[in-house]
Amino acid sequence: MLEPESGSRVLFFSGGTALGPIAAELSRFTRNAVHVITTFDSGGSSAELRRVFGMPAVGDIRARIMALADRNVPGNAETIALLGYRLPTDAAPEGLRRELVALAAGEHPLTAAIPEPMHEVITRHLSAFLALMPESMNLAGASIGNLVLTSGYLSLDRRLEPVVTAFSRMVAARGLVRPVADACAHLCVRLANGEIINGQHRFTGKVGTAISSPIVDMWLTASLEDPAPIRIAAYPRLADVIRLSDLICYPVGSFFSSVMANLLPSGVCAAIREARCPKVFIPNLGNDPELFGLTVRDQVAHLLRMGEAEGCGPQDMLHWLLVDEDDSRYPGGIPSEWLSRLGIRVRRAPLVVAPPYLDPAAVCAALAGAWV
Repeated sequence: MLEPESGSRVLFFSGGTALGPIAAELSRFTRNAVHVITTFDSGGSSAELRRVFGMPAVGDIRARIMALADRNVPGNAETIALLGYRLPTDAAPEGLRRELVALAAGEHPLTAAIPEPMHEVITRHLSAFLALMPESMNLAGASIGNLVLTSGYLSLDRRLEPVVTAFSRMVAARGLVRPVADACAHLCVRLANGEIINGQHRFTGKVGTAISSPIVDMWLTASLEDPAPIRIAAYPRLADVIRLSDLICYPVGSFFSSVMANLLPSGVCAAIREARCPKVFIPNLGNDPELFGLTVRDQVAHLLRMGEAEGCGPQDMLHWLLVDEDDSRYPGGIPSEWLSRLGIRVRRAPLVVAPPYLDPAAVCAALAGAWV
């Protein structure tokens, strides 16, 4: 087997935390994996940062970098602990600000434990954030890692890629993380019953009421108040990264908000078409609230429709499904005959060791195999 430093360029379109364990496991096989991450989340800690600063969401980016962080590097355990820390959700505003001031001054136990030169880098970013933060900002539940990313983003003329690269280096991330876009946009969906829901946090089913009608369409909007569609471009140079991939994977995770959302910026699907590599879809095992009422066949059809918008045919977008040996684990089963007519093949492997979850080692071993 090749050393991880010489491993293949497996590219994932994803977001959220579902792929985190698989991403961490894959670093044993390759340090060259690419993680294209959505920037459209409108919930969680990112929501307040987006409201205050009018910026893309950085929470999913931070989570993926943390999953890829090399915990064997001296001092990294302390850095990871700080960047993964969240301010309390039940403290008074003045108490939250005092704690952030202590973190920025290096007096908090979490920052005091970090060795130089990382101590100075992080405290400088937090001090810069404090200087930019309005008094009215709600810090409850704020992720320190998100605040560091935001500080870097604002100090670098609102360019996201350079600060993501720097953040990755801070924790020696074992892979490449790239935002899909730099624009400030939100996700909007239309349900089969005609209802339109604007804002990712309103349809994921993670907070509030889950959807009760299937999603049939999704687009980007400029704000949470206006559902009118907008077009944005993919991040500069992302097309080249996609074209140079050794394998493209649409992995498990929230199907619409974490995976398909990455295909919305213009130029992404065209770059997928031009990539001369295997393209693999790993369906969820039926535990995704966004997939209410949708079968695996419906999911594949939606993926292919996303490509049609940029002139891509089925074979431009997808070659394989990687699934567990037990078809009954998937909503509607695996439509092998229909897939075959489209030229899409199915690879079955023992992916589930402890139901209902995919085993990261089994998935990575399958992805690292030959796809011919």
